[in-house]
Amino acid sequence: MRLETRKLLDKAFSGLGLIAIAVMGIALLLILTPIVWRGSKAFVFKGTIEHRRVMLEQFDRGNPDKFTREYTEITAARAPIYKMMEDFEAETIAQISSMESQMDAKKDRAKELKTAARALKSDGKADEADQLEAEEDRLKDEAKELKSRIKEFKTARTEPYDALHEAIRELLGPMPGQRTPVLLRQQYGQTRWDRTLVKLHEVLYTEEWDYSNADAMGVLVETPRVKQFKGTRLEPFFQYLEEHIEEMMRPKTTFYWQFITDKSKDSHIFGGIWPEVLGTIYLTLGAMIFAIPMGVIAAIYLCEYAKEGRVISFLRICISTLAGVPSIVFGLFGLAFFLNTIQVSDSKSVLAGSLTLSLLVLPTIIRSSEEAILAVPRAYKEAALGLGAGRWHTVMTVILPAALPGILTGIVISMGRAAGETAPIIFTAAVSVGAPLKIWETLSQPTPALPWNIYNLCTEHEAVDEIRHVQYGMVFTLVAIVLLLNLFAILMRARISKKLRG
Repeated sequence: MRLETRKLLDKAFSGLGLIAIAVMGIALLLILTPIVWRGSKAFVFKGTIEHRRVMLEQFDRGNPDKFTREYTEITAARAPIYKMMEDFEAETIAQISSMESQMDAKKDRAKELKTAARALKSDGKADEADQLEAEEDRLKDEAKELKSRIKEFKTARTEPYDALHEAIRELLGPMPGQRTPVLLRQQYGQTRWDRTLVKLHEVLYTEEWDYSNADAMGVLVETPRVKQFKGTRLEPFFQYLEEHIEEMMRPKTTFYWQFITDKSKDSHIFGGIWPEVLGTIYLTLGAMIFAIPMGVIAAIYLCEYAKEGRVISFLRICISTLAGVPSIVFGLFGLAFFLNTIQVSDSKSVLAGSLTLSLLVLPTIIRSSEEAILAVPRAYKEAALGLGAGRWHTVMTVILPAALPGILTGIVISMGRAAGETAPIIFTAAVSVGAPLKIWETLSQPTPALPWNIYNLCTEHEAVDEIRHVQYGMVFTLVAIVLLLNLFAILMRARISKKLRG
């Protein structure tokens, strides 16, 4: 090959390499930027007075005296809202009672006329009785009309008001004097300012979908809710609420680092993700405890002790094949073998999940350890054996230390995969909600875990839109854990390589 052609090819491959690196960097940036940006909102956000109330009442965190003073001011700002709602309720009840009284009076008068008409008929006064019966029929028709008007009035007033009342409860929390709801999420208003603005919009506007055009998709139509209460005591309600919402909620920039260390309350509506973080750590470390010794020992055997032949070749093929098996298959195997066959625990447990994950990452550790051992210069082994060291002593004191950086690389890659896998732990270890486990409880108890809970919260939670910050916060935390593991391995590898160089 001519020198000019070789230089041209070198430049072409170098350029392709730089392009590949740039593409990977851009892809990583595009993936991580929204995760970091939206995940950080789980830690730094504008918290309302309801958030501070939750922290004080549920987590015993905050200054009670300062909160009481602030909440007193907020109660005063909310008082006109509740007063208008009470006046509207009283007005509605009075109007319904008035119409019902009129209806009852007409019914009673109709009964009296019916009795009088019977008496006249018995006395032979048929003409006068017919007049009374005609009057009775008229009163009955008027009573039916009043009943229909009452029903229409209730539909026009009480149903829209009930929807408004529920929206206000979700926005500000229960009204004063109202019985404390059972569900924790119904005992508080919106804890985050961004969600407050969303709920405020739902209070101010009603939403309907227009499907009149059969050739197009439905169109969202928003109508100001104030139109439903035109001419009532609630007409000024909406303007006051919009103008004073910030005064009623008192948003403040909040750094909630306890999102990592707090337990969740009411299915992640409040609180943090500590059980999930701890469960992920338990599963990852448990998988490594089982996988690292087996993987490294298997690699040592294949490289230093096994004689090449059909059996060893078949074993290498099996290891390579296992590395490409879908993770859901490992999950089903873990359920069938560890739980149903040998019964390492009565039901799902961290132990069963760790064993399953260890099998998942075992091929990666074996292959990476094997490549690292084979990369050690043969002169190291020959020198040790020449000095009289035994094979095992040579492996432990010469080959393994020299191969340790490469082995660590495989271990870290495996740890990252074990930490992020969902399918293997669905059937063996993961639950949607649970308390943080003690170390000895991992042998028999299941645990929440970040990968499974991310999936669960994004697809099956009933308030999925209200806890987007929790979902992204979990993703951000999981990515951070994997990056920290990789950083730790890089530092360890650099330190070990430096020691080996002397």
